[in-house]
Amino acid sequence: MSIDYSYLCSTRTRQASQRCSNVRVFFYTMTKRIPFVKTYATPKALVQLLKARGMKITDEGKAEHYLAHIGYYRLSAYMHPLLSTPKGQKLFKQGVTFDKVMMLYKFDKKLRLLLFNEIEKIEIAVRCAIVNFGTKILDDPFWMTNGRYFSDPSRFRRTKHLIEDELNHTKEDFIHHFKKSYINQYPPSWMLAEILPFGVVTNIYSNIKNKRIKKSIAQSFGLQISPFESWLTIVAVTRNSCCHHARIWNRVFSIRATMPIRIERPWITLPTDPLKVYFDLCIIKYFLDVISPNNDMLHKMNHLFATFPEIDKVALGFPKGWENEPLWK
Repeated sequence: MSIDYSYLCSTRTRQASQRCSNVRVFFYTMTKRIPFVKTYATPKALVQLLKARGMKITDEGKAEHYLAHIGYYRLSAYMHPLLSTPKGQKLFKQGVTFDKVMMLYKFDKKLRLLLFNEIEKIEIAVRCAIVNFGTKILDDPFWMTNGRYFSDPSRFRRTKHLIEDELNHTKEDFIHHFKKSYINQYPPSWMLAEILPFGVVTNIYSNIKNKRIKKSIAQSFGLQISPFESWLTIVAVTRNSCCHHARIWNRVFSIRATMPIRIERPWITLPTDPLKVYFDLCIIKYFLDVISPNNDMLHKMNHLFATFPEIDKVALGFPKGWENEPLWK
């Protein structure tokens, strides 16, 4: 499922995304385009191509197996940083092996699984907070489908369309039971929150008209409204990357987080690149500390790095001494 950033992002982030989109359009317009002439190559042929480019492959049969079942195109994302400069020559650095490519691929897979497991806890907690504060303050179980509670009517209509689509396609027994038992057109908020994609839930939050609700939800996580929306966007995008097996390792993200004016809970103090995966991990750890103060994310990260000692943590944005930061203690 592709990510609709208009539903995941705050207004500020959408504007930034639009600027990036304009840059991409300009770039593609100014770049000379050529026909695509590459042809299909078998795994056996690809192994020979990689060897010709300087990659060491000790077990060609095994390499062919991985290329056949994972795909050259997916693995090429892990090969690209291993190319020598200039990369346009497509020659690998001295000593690069196919085993290293597979090591990076396996590390990335383990990292995605770790993050997806932790994000699940955040997702559930955020859903509960939105439902609880919204329903309590408005005193209306059906507020999520009532347009008068939202700031932007057009965004609400799009959200409502997505809600109806989920209701029409869900297989959840509790939704079918509600439809058979009650005359109401829509289920209450606590039922809807269980079937809606996380991006839709965060969009509902960002469009709430009542500032008291938004502030109460954000404050329950120790944040102001704007940073809370921004950090939710980053969590949602990271979640979708994990869910759809997209690369996390060595990735430079396009969304820059809005930082709180003040932050009372433990946070990071060392200079950090906000577009690298480490910063996303810090946001996830921050939420986990609110939801589950005795979480073991640091232990899991250390275990992952111990399992893959060749991983360059600096390339992922980890500063030296990161594990001693207040957030990670």
